[in-house]
Amino acid sequence: MEKKLKHLEMLQAVIVRMGNNSFLLKGWSVTLVSVLFAIAIQDKVKIFVALAYFPTLIFWALDGFYLWQERLFRVLYDHVRTLKENQIDFSMDVRKIDDQKITWGKAMFTDITLLFHLAVLAVISILLIVF
Repeated sequence: MEKKLKHLEMLQAVIVRMGNNSFLLKGWSVTLVSVLFAIAIQDKVKIFVALAYFPTLIFWALDGFYLWQERLFRVLYDHVRTLKENQIDFSMDVRKIDDQKITWGKAMFTDITLLFHLAVLAVISILLIVF
């Protein structure tokens, strides 16, 4: 049982790290967009507002990637949970998971990622129109 617990702890640590990465990306996205807005207002240059679209889309893709990886590791965790002690090989390879319901694209368009990143894109669009 000790090997199984160690393997599950390793997987849980990765899952937590992926969740933290996703959270940090959202923070960096808002920070970078805010800095671009501040520069645009200070220098009265509209292009900096439009430039905010680029990092927002990149951070959205990265957020989807980390959420996708987190989901894959959750499936791997669930698989390891059902293994017998002698079957534990400490594999962290999620490429073996062949689940069509878990894709990068689907992770990008979950409710929370869609709501957050579309809200940021909406603010950029509104400021672009107002500015």
